[in-house]
This record gives sequence, C-alpha cells and structure tokens, in this order.
Amino acid sequence: MRKLITSAAAGIALIGLSACDVEQTEEGEMPEVSVEGGNLPEYNVDVPEVVVGTEERTIDVPVIGVEPADASAEGDN
Repeated sequence: MRKLITSAAAGIALIGLSACDVEQTEEGEMPEVSVEGGNLPEYNVDVPEVVVGTEERTIDVPVIGVEPADASAEGDN
C-alpha cells in the first residue's frame, strides 16, 4: 500500500512540474575573472593490471518436476 501511495505522489508531482511554463525575462552574462599564475598538481598513479578473459565450465543444473494440480482441488476455492 505504501508503495502505491509513493508511486501516486511521484506521478502527481511529475504532472505538476510538466505543467510549468518558463519564460526568460533577462539575458545573463558570465562574470569577468582574472587568473594569474598557478600550477596544476601532478600525480604518479600505479594501477593494477587487469586481465579479462573467459573459461568454459560445466555446471550441473537441478531438474525440477512440476505436477499440475488436481482438477477437483481447483473447485474448492
């Protein structure tokens, strides 16, 4: 029940947000920035070697038997 209420609330919120009408009323501009000097950091990174491959394996899968329910048992509900 809680999942249903959460899904319904999310759906209503999405409908409400899609009904918005946005209109730009003023142009924007980037600020002027002055950058002097500086140095980017340097890193030495040792990464492990990753080997990706495939190998063939045989897996024993259990056999599952399914028997249909009796026709008389279905009418008892």
